[in-house]
Amino acid sequence: MVSSHPRARLRPPPELHGHGLFLRPWDPESPADAETWLRGTTDPEFRRWNTLLRPVTGFASARESLRVRAAQTADGTGVSFHVADADSGTALGHVGVTGIRPALCCGRVGHWVLPEARGRGVATRALLLTAEWALTAGGLHRLELEHAVGHTASCRIADRCGFLVEGTLRDAMFAPDRRDAYRDAHLHARLTTDPLPPAP
Repeated sequence: MVSSHPRARLRPPPELHGHGLFLRPWDPESPADAETWLRGTTDPEFRRWNTLLRPVTGFASARESLRVRAAQTADGTGVSFHVADADSGTALGHVGVTGIRPALCCGRVGHWVLPEARGRGVATRALLLTAEWALTAGGLHRLELEHAVGHTASCRIADRCGFLVEGTLRDAMFAPDRRDAYRDAHLHARLTTDPLPPAP
């Protein structure tokens, strides 16, 4: 069976440290975590480039969204990290691996940064740390990253983190705040066999 594949399931750690960051799983029962998730996923810049399958519109739906993420972490099908400054503990954003295809040891990575934390290399550092773990101790062979065409910041981050451009996916993402219209996406990927990117 697919689930018996020795590298088929993520083996999430309790936390990750590196590049000046502290990553830990989100806590759905933490009001602070729910508020951070709500702020991040309702931010206008986030919504310009992302449309969640399950809309987050308030505190209750933010908490429910985090409960779904926690269930994925518990069953090994994904992991979502709260990203914080290593020294102050200040919340900075999110990075996660979802969409696991067990037979191929492949997952999809995504990230966002709170408005006040942008411009400090947080996304690059968080993605480097997460990819390093996922492609080694996490047991994956391939990580994919998709972003809407035109999102040049995401393109630069992917490139700095060793995710090579593989092509354009037609109508692969929802249009902003729509579930009846689509837009193209760029596909990047990084393999365990790819050269390591430089440290930030």
